[in-house]
Amino acid sequence: MNMPLDYSNLDSLLQQINLAEGMDEQELAEIGSQVVKDFEQDLESRHTWEEQHEKWMKLAIQVIEEKTWPWRNASNVKYPLLATSAMQFQARAYPTLVTVPNVVKARVIGEDPTGEKAKRAERIGKHMSYQVLEEMENWDEDMDRACFILPIVGCIFKKIYYHQEKGYNCSDLVLPKDLVINYWAKDLKSATTKTHVLYMTKNTVREKQLSGDYLDYKLDQSSPKELNFEMKAREKEGMVPPGDTSGAPLIILEQHCWFDLDKDDYKEPYIVTVDYSQQKVVRISPRFEKDGVTVKDGKITKIEPEEYFIKFSFIPNPDGGFYDLGFGALLGPLNETVNTLINQLIDSGTINNLQGGFIAKGIRLKAGDTSFTPGEWKFVQTSGDDLRKGIFPLVTKEPSGTLFQLLGTIVESGQKLASVAEIFVGKMPGQNTPATTTMATIEQGMKVFTAIYKRIYRSLTKEFKRLYRLNKIYLSPEAEFNVVDSADLMRIGQSDYQQDDTDVRPAADPTSVSEMLRLTKAQAILELIPLGTVNPQEATKRILEAQDQPEIEKLMAVGPPPPDPKMLELQAKMEMDKEKSAMKQKEMGLKMMIDQNTAKMDAAMKQMDMQLEAARAHMELSQAEKKHMLEIAQAHDALITDRVKAIEAIQSQQSKHAQEIRHMEEKGKAEVSNIKAKEQAKPKKRKVKQVSDTEYEVEES
Repeated sequence: MNMPLDYSNLDSLLQQINLAEGMDEQELAEIGSQVVKDFEQDLESRHTWEEQHEKWMKLAIQVIEEKTWPWRNASNVKYPLLATSAMQFQARAYPTLVTVPNVVKARVIGEDPTGEKAKRAERIGKHMSYQVLEEMENWDEDMDRACFILPIVGCIFKKIYYHQEKGYNCSDLVLPKDLVINYWAKDLKSATTKTHVLYMTKNTVREKQLSGDYLDYKLDQSSPKELNFEMKAREKEGMVPPGDTSGAPLIILEQHCWFDLDKDDYKEPYIVTVDYSQQKVVRISPRFEKDGVTVKDGKITKIEPEEYFIKFSFIPNPDGGFYDLGFGALLGPLNETVNTLINQLIDSGTINNLQGGFIAKGIRLKAGDTSFTPGEWKFVQTSGDDLRKGIFPLVTKEPSGTLFQLLGTIVESGQKLASVAEIFVGKMPGQNTPATTTMATIEQGMKVFTAIYKRIYRSLTKEFKRLYRLNKIYLSPEAEFNVVDSADLMRIGQSDYQQDDTDVRPAADPTSVSEMLRLTKAQAILELIPLGTVNPQEATKRILEAQDQPEIEKLMAVGPPPPDPKMLELQAKMEMDKEKSAMKQKEMGLKMMIDQNTAKMDAAMKQMDMQLEAARAHMELSQAEKKHMLEIAQAHDALITDRVKAIEAIQSQQSKHAQEIRHMEEKGKAEVSNIKAKEQAKPKKRKVKQVSDTEYEVEES
């Protein structure tokens, strides 16, 4: 890569189809050599597992092999214990996990007061179910194959990615032998290298070169290196390699790894594709998205890689190895023992039936094999006594009953281990077996399958979450799709997947591992309908879903069937009981109401008495106040009267005094006049001087 990885140029980097274009040839050669080296190291780490895998597959597919011991073409029967176990698991698991038409179910996270989240979750569930069942043509078939292969080898993988040319998501089944990971890797996420081995014809590789997906290089026309790698495994599985290898496929290694292409001492996640025969890098593409890049202070500090693969586990490996256990590891030794015992019994019966022995030289018999037909007698050139003495048959025994009993014990042990006893493969129990015992036996036998189903359920949940993320990134802003098993059209858009309030998971119930259990649960819901405690419409819908009935919506639209008379009688009795209960409740409520009203009336009377007492006290106080005010008014009136009388007396006294004063004034004036007259009559001059209002003083001058 010519320029350092920076957050500002991420968009242009992610849009490039092939980062290997324009890179230095020497650098590409080093990368190709490193990829092949890591691949072969991981391949070597699982060498023991590969040998066991080949044995399991030979047992499962009943490979016919010729035996030369104890004699040529001796019996080599292979008891189908492993194959039966795998087929029984597939027969139960596949219809349980793939519930058409609603394979994917979306649920709402958080509160939803308006119901918009629920509507969006319904659209997402129907759209993703349409994608896996209709758009991805091989998804259903791959799940069918996976349910058969998984119990044999212990694990399988799904590769989920967006196909640019097809324009939709893809989910491919990847067998464990084709996904090479170090045996001691802890898990998929922590594995530093994951190599997907792809088998492509030269014409397919050339098409990718012409489309620009792969670099243009010269394809080797000689016998490819990878042919030996592939044919070795095929030969051990009993398949004969073709004589002409010119059309043999090439092995293309698609390795999910880490490389520091921008030389900043931090390795970034990439997908490097290499032609194994030439160690030639044909493509490099980023294995991350922009929202997985962590930036601090303008510098990239962490890149979260996109995980393309999902692991489906059967039983975890107790030794900590990456590849898990299946019936191949658990039943393989038992199956080999059963094969040995069966072949010994058959060989013993063959020797005992055909017989053989020693013939003396003197007996005149035709050399070679002699065959007889029923009722046929042959002439010989010797006497009967010589014939009897000259032939000594080999001492043999009939097939051992002990071996036969041992065979039955081992087969039974294997069936218990695989939970494929007769009751699980469709055979009826004994006539005297109680139903409860049969159900308990089935339930106990299903415990193992329930645990395995939950592991597959978790893996399916991861697969659907991966598809959800791809829709969030690549789905068009607006699209239409047909609802599965319906003629309805529904709209969906990228914005529906942009919210973080929806979670997706399989619609299957991991606890219902058989149709019988689903129907039993549905029957239990049916028995609750007469009680009136469940919604009849929802209960009917669940029962129809448990029966895998098509077009449930149309069935739900049909009117209800005529009621059962016994059911009506039961309902009437229940209604009467309900009415009696309601009457009792009403009576109790009425009594309670009367008691409450009585208590309220008593409280009201007490309050009225208190109010009357307060009014009476107030009235008495008011009357006392009025009496007091009256007394005050009377006293005031008396006082006023007394004051009036006093004033009148004073006024009378004042009037009398005034009269007296006027009289005295008049008398004084008269005296003054007399004095003046006398004075005038006298020659002496006198001067009268008023001293006070009633007194005068005469001065003579």
